Amino acid sequence: MSASTSGVATPADEGAGPGLKKLKILMLHGYTQSGSLFHAKTRALEKILHKAFPPKFISPIFSSYPGGIQLFYPTAPLRLMPADIPGYTSTSDETENEETDAWGWWKRETGTGVYYGLEQGLSTIKQTIEDAGGIDGVIGFSQGGCAAAFVASLLEPGRASTFSALNSQNPSTLSYPEGWVELAERNGELKFGVSYSGFYAPGEEYRGFYEPKIKTTFLSVIGSLDSVVEEERSKGLVERTVGERVVFHAGGHFVPVNKEMAGILVGFVKECCVVKEDKEDRVEDMDVPF
Repeated sequence: MSASTSGVATPADEGAGPGLKKLKILMLHGYTQSGSLFHAKTRALEKILHKAFPPKFISPIFSSYPGGIQLFYPTAPLRLMPADIPGYTSTSDETENEETDAWGWWKRETGTGVYYGLEQGLSTIKQTIEDAGGIDGVIGFSQGGCAAAFVASLLEPGRASTFSALNSQNPSTLSYPEGWVELAERNGELKFGVSYSGFYAPGEEYRGFYEPKIKTTFLSVIGSLDSVVEEERSKGLVERTVGERVVFHAGGHFVPVNKEMAGILVGFVKECCVVKEDKEDRVEDMDVPF
């Protein structure tokens, strides 16, 4: 089953029952990846999340989401040419025009730093959210981590007015993207966001995403050996959110899926999504005689 015409959605748990509320998470891949590749690289994390949020027919503890959990992995709309991929070295005209399975939510223009194609990227994300019937949270890696912050910002109340005010003062700032007002009204603000090796978008054009600061509770996971995204760029995203949590892992530019880091993610998601009554064993679920 696909989340959209350009992505992958993990199937709902069998037996969960039709119409039962699921915890829906949007998964945004990094630059040069695709939805299917990001799914493959985070499959271990997916299994841990499914185990942590089982559907009601397996465990009645988490009544907030009796349908279990579902992850959506769209693929970005901009196909990258070999020359767009970091580290590319030209060998011939044939390789320069070779079709790749590498995609981006936008391309950063050399010199200006402008995010070319961002409108297309946000449009694909919007369509995925609509096809999913709304989402509760977003997890992104690298460029997807930056995009995750964009999504959280755009779904917060009052953000459209901020974009409009900034744009009236300076026409070079980005306008609030088309269709997101209606989406924000239907979906509401997110319960959480997670950024792995993410960063903020510098420049006057993108002030609307960060002013005022993003209120959605965010977890930023930063690799202490990351040589692709500088630590200061990741910290820049931290500084532009109100409810930010920061965790460092002893690795580079990747999503850590070891037991410790996965446990941090699960604990964070539960803290943001599970209501108090679900955090305690309810009397009717206790297997003890009275």
